Amino acid sequence: MDFRSSLNDRLAAAEKARKAMQERFAAKNPATDPAAAARRAARAEMASARDERRKEREIRVAAEKLQRAEEEARLKAEREQEAIRLATEKAEQERELLARQKAARDERYAARKARRK
Repeated sequence: MDFRSSLNDRLAAAEKARKAMQERFAAKNPATDPAAAARRAARAEMASARDERRKEREIRVAAEKLQRAEEEARLKAEREQEAIRLATEKAEQERELLARQKAARDERYAARKARRK
C-alpha cells in the first residue's frame, strides 16, 4: 500500500501543479488581464494619434506643394509678362530707330535734291 499511496500522492501533486500552472497562465492571459487590456488600449491610442499626425503632415506637405506650384506659376507668368514687355519695348525702339533713320535718309535725299535745283 505504500507504493500505491505514494503513486496517488505523486499523481495528486502533479494534478495540483498542473492546476496551479493553469491558474497562473489564466492570470497572465492577455485576453483576461486588465493591465494587458490597458496596454493594448494605450497602444491603439498611440497608433491612432500617430496616424492622425501622419495625415496632418501629408495634408501640410500637399498644401506646401500647392503653394510652391502657385508661386512658381505666378513667377513664371511675371517672367513671361516681363519678356513680353521687353520685347515690346525693343520693337518700339527698333521702330523709332528705323523712323529716325528714314527721316535722316529723307533729309539727305531732300538736301541732295535741293542742291541740284
